[in-house]
Amino acid sequence: MTQPVLRYLLHMAFKGKAYHGWQKQYNAIGVQTVLEEKISILLGESIDTLGCGRTDTGVHASSFYVHFDTAQNFDVKQLVYKLNHVLPDDIAVFSINQVHEQFNARFDAKYRTYQYHIATLPNPFELDTSWFLNGKLDLEAMNQAANLLIGKKDFECFSKVHTQVNNFICEVMHAKWEQQEGKIVFTIRANRFLRNMVRAIVGTLVDVGRGKLSKQDFEKILFSKDRCEAGQSAPAQGLFLTEVYYGDWQNGQTTTPIN
Repeated sequence: MTQPVLRYLLHMAFKGKAYHGWQKQYNAIGVQTVLEEKISILLGESIDTLGCGRTDTGVHASSFYVHFDTAQNFDVKQLVYKLNHVLPDDIAVFSINQVHEQFNARFDAKYRTYQYHIATLPNPFELDTSWFLNGKLDLEAMNQAANLLIGKKDFECFSKVHTQVNNFICEVMHAKWEQQEGKIVFTIRANRFLRNMVRAIVGTLVDVGRGKLSKQDFEKILFSKDRCEAGQSAPAQGLFLTEVYYGDWQNGQTTTPIN
């Protein structure tokens, strides 16, 4: 008798410097390749995973979710322990929980949150995780422009060209710069993100902060639907995926099945 297939949700983090993004590739190493190899060895079967999204080369994730299927009913805490023992130091697994068989780590996410870190003071410990910029940035002007992102809008001007998507409409719920010690951090939350969207937004907002663009210029770019009108993309190393939200079950009882 065939055993029923069980679906598990894995919560993890990774530092993206050594990887060509999350997605496995034929000619480069992605985080997915490394994770699947280790899980497959430990479970003794070929495991395929589906991540909550893609990340570009060099981008980090402090909170990332993956689902996978297996007929095995294993000790999840033991697998977490073993994975952290065999995975490289730049990948960490926090938890694994059984979820509803129809759950999808990518399509069931209600929103995602990204942060972008810009170092304003030289700091050798921030080299791999922030973009160092000389000169003062006008944070107030950047926030006034960022506020224009809020709502359901067409973000084609901030999307990588030739992207295979049905539309460029995203609903942004939060977009704000905050001052921290030695750096500024941009937090943006939306129901979906286009390829390269956050880095393109950050690069354009930095032009606002440097006085190269006004709030009105930024608004014109937003409605232009033309990537050539926006600024250059910010470097990958400052970008973090920090939150993927599926529902209230995440606030405490992470073992609750998702229906």
